[in-house]
Amino acid sequence: EMVGRADLLEWNPNTDHWKAKHLDLSLVLTRATSMYPNAGTYCDRVQNHGLDRTLDQTVLIPQLSETIKTAERTMLSLPIQNIDRALGTTLSHEISKKWGPQGLPEDTIRIKCKGSAGQSLGAWGSNGLTLEVEGDANDYVGKGLSGAKIIVYPPDGSTFAPEDNILIGNVALYGATEGEAYFRGRAAERFCVRNSGARAVVEGVGDHGCEYMTGGRVVILGPVGRNFAAGMSGGVAYVYVLDREEFLINVNFELVDLEDVEAIEDVEELKEMVEKHHIYTGSAVAKEIIDNWNDSLSKFVKVMPRDYKRAMEEMKAESMAEASGEETPELAESH
Repeated sequence: EMVGRADLLEWNPNTDHWKAKHLDLSLVLTRATSMYPNAGTYCDRVQNHGLDRTLDQTVLIPQLSETIKTAERTMLSLPIQNIDRALGTTLSHEISKKWGPQGLPEDTIRIKCKGSAGQSLGAWGSNGLTLEVEGDANDYVGKGLSGAKIIVYPPDGSTFAPEDNILIGNVALYGATEGEAYFRGRAAERFCVRNSGARAVVEGVGDHGCEYMTGGRVVILGPVGRNFAAGMSGGVAYVYVLDREEFLINVNFELVDLEDVEAIEDVEELKEMVEKHHIYTGSAVAKEIIDNWNDSLSKFVKVMPRDYKRAMEEMKAESMAEASGEETPELAESH
């Protein structure tokens, strides 16, 4: 009700704050006038977001309601266009109502789409749901992803090189907590911002990739934009680097260090994710890397947050000490 109601706001000039005491808010607090007759200047009607007309409500939930109850594997195909937003989100709500946060077994519900997905494809997608798009997708793919699997690749017969073109929009996997995503092509800006648990493979990202990331795993089979890993306090990113000079310029080193991929568990994890990317998307880049694995591995750089690494090492030491019945040096000192 307060939208546009500047007449209900009062400025309190009695402040000594050095920033606020010289402000003049008179122009801000002037109530807007109507540009033409009957044009509203504040909220005077109930909004209708048209949720009852979404694909989830008209197609997915009616056709998959029995699958949600029985947990039997089902595959559904349908066309999609960029006005179809948040595909799979309300469906995931229905899955969670029935099965709780654990959702359904992997790939219980597979939905294959052709076309251009609108914003927020698979937002808050739950366990057991797989969304596959032959085409491209808009912003916020996998926002808040909660266990679902999202796969996007160009249409069969495309004449462009996916690894050189943007396939999905900005802020993909924002705040994702769990699940997998595979994109045969590049993502625009702010890929995996605040990702805390999802695993993703993409073939290049724009500016601010992995910003404020706290967990999960990201494999980038291509270039990164400016300010990469800014505020990244957790998780791991593996980047396939062909131009090291450009890569170093674009990394924000405030919280992260760069390492070679040498540990056995890291090598196995990375190879598995690249192999899955090839299987799910048919990526030519992934195939070339796998076919020349020994040489390719030397080109990968592990982006590792310093504090996260220290915490992981401490937890590993404590776990080993508990298994052997010994105390860690820190614990012994505290005793």
